[in-house]
Amino acid sequence: MADASRDNGRDDNDEAEQEIDEASFKAQKDALILAIEVSASMLTPPPHSDAKKADRDSPLQAALKCAHHLMEQRIISNPRDMMGILLFGTKKSKFRYADDDQGRLSHENCYVFTDLDVPAAEDVKAIRNLIEGGEDEEDILMPATKTMPMGNVLFCANQIFTTKAANFGSRRLFIITDNDDPHSSDRSGIASAAVRAKDLYDLGVSIELFPIARGDSNFDLTKFYDDIVYGASLTEADGLIVPVSRSGDGLTLLNSLLTNINSKQTPKRAMFSNLPFEIAPCLRISVKGFNVLHRQTPARTCYIWLDGERPQLAIGETTRIAEDSTRTVYKTDIKKAYKFGGEFVYFTPEEQKTLRDFGPPVIRILGFKPRASVPFWASVKKSIFIFPSEEDYVGSARVFSALWQKLLRDDKVAIAWCIVRANAQPIIAAIIPSKGQEEEGSSTPFLPSGLWIYPLPFADDLRETKRPAEVCQSSDELKSRMRIIVQQLQLPKAMYNPTKYPNPALQWHYKILKALALDEEVPDKAEDATEPRYKAIGKRVGGYLEEWSEKLEEEAGLVSTSKSLKREADDDVPCRPAKQRRGSPEKATGSSITQAQLKAAVESGGIAKMTVAQLRDVAGARGLSTGGRKMEVVERIERWVEDNS
Repeated sequence: MADASRDNGRDDNDEAEQEIDEASFKAQKDALILAIEVSASMLTPPPHSDAKKADRDSPLQAALKCAHHLMEQRIISNPRDMMGILLFGTKKSKFRYADDDQGRLSHENCYVFTDLDVPAAEDVKAIRNLIEGGEDEEDILMPATKTMPMGNVLFCANQIFTTKAANFGSRRLFIITDNDDPHSSDRSGIASAAVRAKDLYDLGVSIELFPIARGDSNFDLTKFYDDIVYGASLTEADGLIVPVSRSGDGLTLLNSLLTNINSKQTPKRAMFSNLPFEIAPCLRISVKGFNVLHRQTPARTCYIWLDGERPQLAIGETTRIAEDSTRTVYKTDIKKAYKFGGEFVYFTPEEQKTLRDFGPPVIRILGFKPRASVPFWASVKKSIFIFPSEEDYVGSARVFSALWQKLLRDDKVAIAWCIVRANAQPIIAAIIPSKGQEEEGSSTPFLPSGLWIYPLPFADDLRETKRPAEVCQSSDELKSRMRIIVQQLQLPKAMYNPTKYPNPALQWHYKILKALALDEEVPDKAEDATEPRYKAIGKRVGGYLEEWSEKLEEEAGLVSTSKSLKREADDDVPCRPAKQRRGSPEKATGSSITQAQLKAAVESGGIAKMTVAQLRDVAGARGLSTGGRKMEVVERIERWVEDNS
């Protein structure tokens, strides 16, 4: 496989590599420290404005509200992840990770407000009280008189990560500040901060900057942070590209901060890694796959026992017991079997592995088809997003990008045989390309660009559907009127964007949990972004809907009238007499059976062959009870015959 740096003479479309942020799809626990600067400028509120949507939060207050929102979000969405809040530049110090011999704190002007740990309800309450103005606000949020060296801030974060999250796969430091040049006249401070930043990156900690700008002022990254924050988009000409949070144009500073921080959240959706992708014989690359779409449901993480003095976690145990002897059955005593033809066929674990073995994991392309040949209904499972990995085959990204662009350009899909994991069942799938998020014409701007494994059904998965014999079609005029209504009620950009519609049932569940955990007032109504805007609908298509409804009633009346006329015409046709069966003598009823016939039936056992209806008829004709099961009725008749013979 050729290295990606060669063959520079090829066409740009063939050799362009798709840039994909691999770290954003890894499944791992995350440790996050939010470092917020406390300074006079961060405490300065914005200018007064009479506008309803004017920004009234100071940068520090907006940052704390953002931290509060982020902590609440992570408690629910990522309950095992850690989060801490570090305030730097404060007059008061609180850092208990490293003290010197005299007991004096070695890191002045650093205040660990929330320790790096799994957030608890008490942590959320503490930061909420700080935002609303608690007792210690004046002491905690009082800025120091001297400038806080950024090298000390980075070293504090280093010690916290090393002590509290040494084995975490993802460790990140978010810095929120409005000072673009903290060491304007101190070259040694800049060098020290650069060394501390390099230590963090060597430790596997990524640093993200969330700068704040006021009004028309700009945040100049080249003064200091170009040497602190490393990014993939760092070039000599442009420098580091970082979104700047600012207020204005109807967007508050808080919303701007939330948007920028949420864009850096790390999804956790890994499915497989370094899977061979065989494009042609003797041409393989390696890819990784991710479950980008997954239905989120409320999950109960534990059971609670409430009958004791205080609530305790209940740990469940399962024990299998034999039905006949009530002895304990262990896993080694259990065999798995499949039922076939009324019998059980047993398999050993080795035989079961052999049954599931269809070869090593691989994605093997079988051929190519036009994209239109894959109907929208053909998916039997959700699609899997794949992108290249250079770990096994150097040059995978180049080949993957060439295949992706070729499929997009020719509007084709690849049909592939897929075994994504060992002992997994093989599937036939279409490899479908998706356009870039910023590319014009992309129908899914909320999804990453690349290739998707789109599972296709086998012959066994298809179900027969019988269409109704008679379908009443609407008129062309009715269809044309509805077409106008649909055109007037299209969603923005004529697409459904799931990022704008949270699940109302899920959010309601979370709000109740939050209210109970934080001793807040339980809300009365859930926020539902999917609820139709009836007033807007009435303004846009109210008249069209009334006209369409009147036309529908008119056509429905005509159809109903025509059907009733047809039914009357069918009723006028003389009915054909029922066909009489030949040689089918009527069965004797119970009342027509003589006593001699009944006695003969009892003696020969033929009475047991009679139906329940016949037996009850016989019993009723003799004044006997007709209730109960069949054998009970038979016994009553037999006793009657004995008594009357």
